[in-house]
Amino acid sequence: MSEAMSASSTPDSRLPLASAAWVVARRDFLAVLFSRAFLFFLLGPLFPVIVGALAGGISGQVQREATSSEIALAMDGADNAAMIAAGETLRPQLGWMLPHLTPLPQAGGAGFDARAFLEQKRGNYAAIAEGSLAHPELVGTSEQVERWQGTIGLIAATAAGTSPHTFPPVRTELVATSASAERSNRIRTAQAAQMLLFLLTMLLAGMVLSNLVEEKANKIIEILAAAIPMDAVFMGKLVAMLGVSFVGLAVWGGLGLAFWSLAGDAVVLRTGFDPAALPAPAVGWPWFLALGVLYFAMAYLLLGSLFLTIGAMAATVREVQTLSMPVTMMQLMVFFIAAYTITQPGTVLELLAIAFPLSSPFAMMARAALQDALWPHALALIWQGLAVLLIVRGGSRLFRTRVMKSGKGGRGQPRRRWFRRALPG
Repeated sequence: MSEAMSASSTPDSRLPLASAAWVVARRDFLAVLFSRAFLFFLLGPLFPVIVGALAGGISGQVQREATSSEIALAMDGADNAAMIAAGETLRPQLGWMLPHLTPLPQAGGAGFDARAFLEQKRGNYAAIAEGSLAHPELVGTSEQVERWQGTIGLIAATAAGTSPHTFPPVRTELVATSASAERSNRIRTAQAAQMLLFLLTMLLAGMVLSNLVEEKANKIIEILAAAIPMDAVFMGKLVAMLGVSFVGLAVWGGLGLAFWSLAGDAVVLRTGFDPAALPAPAVGWPWFLALGVLYFAMAYLLLGSLFLTIGAMAATVREVQTLSMPVTMMQLMVFFIAAYTITQPGTVLELLAIAFPLSSPFAMMARAALQDALWPHALALIWQGLAVLLIVRGGSRLFRTRVMKSGKGGRGQPRRRWFRRALPG
């Protein structure tokens, strides 16, 4: 702070932009970290934990809907037709409990291997039914075989015309994985990552807003604006609050690991949730965690830069609350759109979610869980960084022209005075 005030007496000797931003960042970081309010800030995650528990039911419903219920038929042509007809006969009574049966064109040859077909992840089939009506065979993962074994037996018995109490036995053959099972599992990882990223961003980004409003009330912001460029003030505050957020995350992570080491088995037994059983993302856990840190930083900087602009324009706390509410609602809608596109990769909606800066971190986290390509993440991070710089530059210009009255149109005086001088007489 002393460096910034000394530079205010000699405008030509102002600190460079990066150095000035570092001075502001260091000052704000230490001021927040050693304040009493930081202790209450560390208690903040208790509320998102409650919200996350409520949202778990919604995520479970999405997961159930995303699970494939399509079974490929690899019997001969007559048996395939009989199975499909039997399925349509039973559908009015059983409805969603029946799978969708699809004949598999690749199964026409004598050398067709259903196990190899599923392990090659060709198609989005839950399992493959082969054999005959009298001796059907279901090939798939253990989870899918357990789910559909009885249903396939019922359909085969109906197709063969036998009575319900004489179902044919269904032999099973297990495979390690299939495209449907792997994609369904990775969707769970994508949903968990998006939810955690959203909750942390919304919880932590509000610190930027309150910090700037307090300094406006104390006239500190005017001293900073006279000493160093406003771009440096905005960027320094963003970096400082991001650093404080990382300190908070480190504290919460350490406490979480300590709690899990003491009571992890009891939590798994009571809730059935085991983080160690979370399916591995497509890019692998090391890259996924690294991208998670980067996308959290970008999501925080993007939302924080918007909050900084709002805080710079607002004169009172009431105005801050009024102006920040649309941004909060917009961020909530952005998160819902990004969550909706998890099951629609490559569509126009997903590409729009990636291109829009505020939704880009959430959409790209889902893509990291579902697709193994890394180069799109480099492009997305560059674009998000540019968006942060653009928002910071626009917010600082608005502050100078509308609050400090130092823009091109003002030159230190309100424009209405120029208008009065231009009037005749």
